[in-house]
Amino acid sequence: MNNYNEEALEHLGTFEISAKMQQIARKNEHGNTFLNAGRGNPNWIQTTARLALARLVQFGVADSQRTLAKPAMAGYIEPAGIYQRLVHFLQPAEHDEDRFLLTAVKYCHHRLQLQRDAVVAEWVNGVLGNDYPSPDRCLRVTEIILNHYLQSIGYRGSGLDAATQLFPTEGATSAIVYAFNSLKENHLLNPGDKIAINTPIFPPYLQIPLLKDYELVEVDVRSYEKNDWEIAPQEIEKLADPAIKALIIVNPTNPGAQALNDKDLAAIRRVVAQRPDLMIISDEVYGTFVPNFKSVYQAAPHNTMLVYSFSKLYGCTGWRLGVIGLNNENVFDRAIAQLPPSLRKQLDRRYRSVVLHPQRLKFIDRLCADSRSIGLYHTAGLSTPQQVMMALFALSHLVNEIDKGASDPYIDQTRDLINQRYAQLYTALGIPQDKSATNTHYYALIDIYRLAAKRYGQEFRHYLADNFEQVDFLVRLAEKNGVVLVDGVGFGTKPGELRISLANLPTDDYARIGQQINELLAEYHQQFAAEREK
Repeated sequence: MNNYNEEALEHLGTFEISAKMQQIARKNEHGNTFLNAGRGNPNWIQTTARLALARLVQFGVADSQRTLAKPAMAGYIEPAGIYQRLVHFLQPAEHDEDRFLLTAVKYCHHRLQLQRDAVVAEWVNGVLGNDYPSPDRCLRVTEIILNHYLQSIGYRGSGLDAATQLFPTEGATSAIVYAFNSLKENHLLNPGDKIAINTPIFPPYLQIPLLKDYELVEVDVRSYEKNDWEIAPQEIEKLADPAIKALIIVNPTNPGAQALNDKDLAAIRRVVAQRPDLMIISDEVYGTFVPNFKSVYQAAPHNTMLVYSFSKLYGCTGWRLGVIGLNNENVFDRAIAQLPPSLRKQLDRRYRSVVLHPQRLKFIDRLCADSRSIGLYHTAGLSTPQQVMMALFALSHLVNEIDKGASDPYIDQTRDLINQRYAQLYTALGIPQDKSATNTHYYALIDIYRLAAKRYGQEFRHYLADNFEQVDFLVRLAEKNGVVLVDGVGFGTKPGELRISLANLPTDDYARIGQQINELLAEYHQQFAAEREK
């Protein structure tokens, strides 16, 4: 690949570059096995909840035949007595998933004070998908379950579950899109407004605000590896500027893989005390990979829109399972109420076709209505099978609370797996491991220039930086060895940093990736040495 093409690559988005690297890597010179460590989707799945969903489908079809039974056709379920019918159908002595379902219903009844028939009826109707979501924003039982799950993993011990409303979405990706769209439509973010973004960060948070749809002005609030990814006090101080309308943050970070520590969260609390009008969007998809994780939502519940996804922990990126959480009392509703009368009247006209009193429509319900361009609000909401799948994943974690103090063995397994891969990679690279309690180890951010200096000295480091395009190392790694990594610059890192996903390859392959990075550096160094001898 020539320099012109490498320069052209740099104009593509981060993941578009990665896709091009995959094409190159599959035809690598050494005939190596193609190793794609560029995408973050895991190569594991959680089995219990999936099998439980399949059993609910089986039961639902059989139970529907009570009201209508014809070839390839059944009727509807009758909620009355459905729990006992499910008990009769299941075979807990033979199937782990059947035992889980019975335990899950028990948990919902005893811990969440939910009626057994109501729980089972929502699940069965949901997995059969024979009706629109009702309520459209979130199924009633599902919202209660998801709130307890989110509190268990993120804002534990806070009691916020009773004060939080949820909107399940087609993954965190849709949550991001819906959030920006509704903030614009409700005049909470307008062209020219400033938003602070904690970098490095997931690329769409850098790309979306600049689109013509929004035309926002980004203010960089940067974290540095040399500071253990803490947000420096001088960066936090930027948020005192009243012109900054919102703060966008990923916690734990992607690509840095670090969760905010107590010092960072205390700084955010001080900011919102000073700036009660500051809107915060906190993407917390990777929180479960950090023991004792603490959510931004817990630190600033009235200012924070929480975004979560089940995709990474449960290996379900194809299911598209995300959720938005907002406190009952929040800055978004307050800001709408404080808009000029002319804008409030405009919003009343926007939503008046779907509610009698549009001025009372909460922002989280505006998100749901906007997601279907208002006119299709009556058919809004995430599909019911997706919502039930989320509830079952959540319960597979929550049922461990029945045994007080019991950990979640599945979450422990996922953490152990990525920790092993992280250790393999760093051992092969010959660089120190970060074993801090706030590191998810889901991603590794490798500074190629720093690695070059460590192995061959500063002169060689400068040679690399001065003589090659920033994607050259990525291209050569793909061309020669069949390895795909992601350029960190698209995430807002400094040039030379590469993101490696520890989630999507067999464990032993990470040692190979480390070895091949070192081998390629050695080839660059040979070229450097040969040029110096001329």
